[in-house]
Amino acid sequence: MKITVPATSANLGPGFDSVGIALSKYLSVEILGEAASWEIIHDLGESIPTDDSNLLIATALKVKSDLPPQRLKMDSEIPLARGLGSSSSVIVAGIELANQLAGLRLTAEEKLKIATEIEGHPDNVAPAIFGNLVISSCFEGTVSSVVADFPADCSFIAFIPDYELKTSESRQVLPEELSYKEAVAASSIANLALAGLLTGDLVKAGKAIESDLFHERFRQPLVKEFAPIKNLGRTKGAYATYLSGAGPTVMLLAPKEKEEVLYAGLQALELSGDTFVLQVDQQGVSVKQD
Repeated sequence: MKITVPATSANLGPGFDSVGIALSKYLSVEILGEAASWEIIHDLGESIPTDDSNLLIATALKVKSDLPPQRLKMDSEIPLARGLGSSSSVIVAGIELANQLAGLRLTAEEKLKIATEIEGHPDNVAPAIFGNLVISSCFEGTVSSVVADFPADCSFIAFIPDYELKTSESRQVLPEELSYKEAVAASSIANLALAGLLTGDLVKAGKAIESDLFHERFRQPLVKEFAPIKNLGRTKGAYATYLSGAGPTVMLLAPKEKEEVLYAGLQALELSGDTFVLQVDQQGVSVKQD
């Protein structure tokens, strides 16, 4: 059995902690069979546990504590602490692991509730479960979500720096509160961004995404690559440039006909990191039986 979970890009500017999109980088977990104790085979580095202290197994056991130990193989294209939902992908995979091993028959909504309780907010876990664009909320213990197709004429061009930026560090620069006037303005911008995305008006959506007041103005100074990439996007016809999740990945949303020009432009900047053209994943978490 093989479980596959897509990467995710959260916030999309003003959709702070509530909006996310599933993208075409993947975590996969292969179940090799029962074992005397839990074991994960991976090549993700010495800092990632190979026993039941691994987030994958810890999550599965939180869902069903008496699961029989398994030997697992985990591979991931999703870089750690880069704003592409690496921990969320593991949490969703762990829930699905428990679901499959114990025959729980969890619905997608039940998976989302569990994942949100573990992760703290639904913006990354929701698209990892459902695929596509997902708008979610978590209020007073109730998690709700709406899944929608992302506009077709759009490429996601990701620049992934070669350094980590943990969400906990990125949250430290955020203010504890906004004034009522600022909150109303920030909310209206978020509303417009979503309306643009849902109606396919990527020009208006892009302008609203770049006008975020909730988090990017505080976080952008942490990512030195953001300013030159945003300038490139504006001069070469991108719809928007935004920080993916808490960063440091910088995402360009662009018309497909601008994809090659923007990719080449990013390469020409000679920034230290990797550039990828990504597609929207429409499936979310999936299971393939041997």
